[in-house]
Amino acid sequence: MQARMKNPAAILPDAGQAIQGLIKAAGKGGVPQETLELVHLRASQINGCSACVYGGSHSAHKAGLSDERLWAVSAWREAPFYSDAERAALALAEAMTRLGDRSDDAVPDELWDEVADHYDERQLASLILWIATTNFFNRLNATVKEPAGATWA
Repeated sequence: MQARMKNPAAILPDAGQAIQGLIKAAGKGGVPQETLELVHLRASQINGCSACVYGGSHSAHKAGLSDERLWAVSAWREAPFYSDAERAALALAEAMTRLGDRSDDAVPDELWDEVADHYDERQLASLILWIATTNFFNRLNATVKEPAGATWA
């Protein structure tokens, strides 16, 4: 696949700087890097963003995720490799990524309560911003047909 154009965030430097600032801020919210990598990878899988799946897999491996945890993230509900906190974060990532799949409450209170049992307000802010930014990048990459293969790790 060949990209239609360069990533818009690379073309407009102010946008790229703002996005990097958001990523940096979300990374300082107290959520373990492995968890952030897991939710990034899962949202990117759902959105079919090959560039983010590829780059995110490299980043996740660099952050210390084992091959088993990387390989099984698409089936995290059935796989034994994730903590309860990670499972809650992954469920939140799926709900936030699939907002349009529910006609009622996109992020149900039951899910919110489960996530809030594992993360404090600062960590919740980090997770929400991280997942939203992942979805943002997935949409940019899908639109311009960013090919997999380049990595930011």
